[in-house]
Amino acid sequence: VMGPYVRRILCDELGAPANSAINCIPLEDFGGQPPDPNLTYATALLEAMRGGEYGFGAAFDADGDRYMILGQNGFFVNASDSLAIIAANLSCIPYFCQMGVRGFGRSMPTSTALDKVAKVMKVPVYETPAGWRYFSNLMDSGRCSLCGEESFGTGSDHLREKDGLWAVLVWLSILAARKQSVEEIVRDHWTKFGRHYYCRFDYEALEPRTAYFIMRDLEALITDKSFSHQQFAVGNSIYSVERTDSFEYIDPVDGTVTKRQGLRIIFSDASRLIFRMSASSHVRATLRIYAESYEKDPSQQNKEPQAVLSPLIAIALKISQIHERTGRKGPTVIT
Repeated sequence: VMGPYVRRILCDELGAPANSAINCIPLEDFGGQPPDPNLTYATALLEAMRGGEYGFGAAFDADGDRYMILGQNGFFVNASDSLAIIAANLSCIPYFCQMGVRGFGRSMPTSTALDKVAKVMKVPVYETPAGWRYFSNLMDSGRCSLCGEESFGTGSDHLREKDGLWAVLVWLSILAARKQSVEEIVRDHWTKFGRHYYCRFDYEALEPRTAYFIMRDLEALITDKSFSHQQFAVGNSIYSVERTDSFEYIDPVDGTVTKRQGLRIIFSDASRLIFRMSASSHVRATLRIYAESYEKDPSQQNKEPQAVLSPLIAIALKISQIHERTGRKGPTVIT
């Protein structure tokens, strides 16, 4: 259903060529394509952008609350970076210039890139469980002005919901104000705040009991005292565990406590591993692994995320035994 909105706003109002709006006829089966805006499914857009003819590309999911940004030559902006870059460029957005900013919010699995921006801006940042309702509470109480999650959802208190088309318009405003390309804006951001290498690995359609026992055993392992300050050597890298937990959230608005929202391993260099069961049907389950590594040195910010994160991924697979226990050789989707 995003098609008519894209055509009306981007083409009719803003003057984009009519042929730049693709897959804009609402179809009950989404044209036989998974309606998720990520590199796995938006392959046609990625190939079009790789040709170098276009400077900006965006994809939406079916109802428009999630989005993905690509720059020239297929330069990909991960959702965590996108949120942080929007936060760092609020001066380009008339709404925030008028209303100001009271706080930022991100879901726990989302990278900590937003936190770096919040620290510089001296703005509070709230780390919530996955699920937009936690942001809604913060926005309704006047605590949060901009929030987002690693699954490509971003929004603000103008609507208190995810709004993919708004996020794309924000990006266009930033491009217009800064007069730089998508890639230049992202690389400038990394130079100033550091780069957060980040990937999510989805193991979909698992047998629920198997997924449950993997998470149960993993929680027992990482919360045991013997796991604290453990070191993992992978190739030339050594990762020292600084702390672990099963994430819980105390809502600052109503005091509600939400427990068991994901397992976190945080290493001494600020790298993170997160394991989380995603909302799923009782028939099949999805287990997600998130890996994050921070790099301040600009000379080390031009690497492939999976190459940088491979030692962390090796640790995650070793301690979870997910391949051995599920019979899988790898994740279903990587984003």
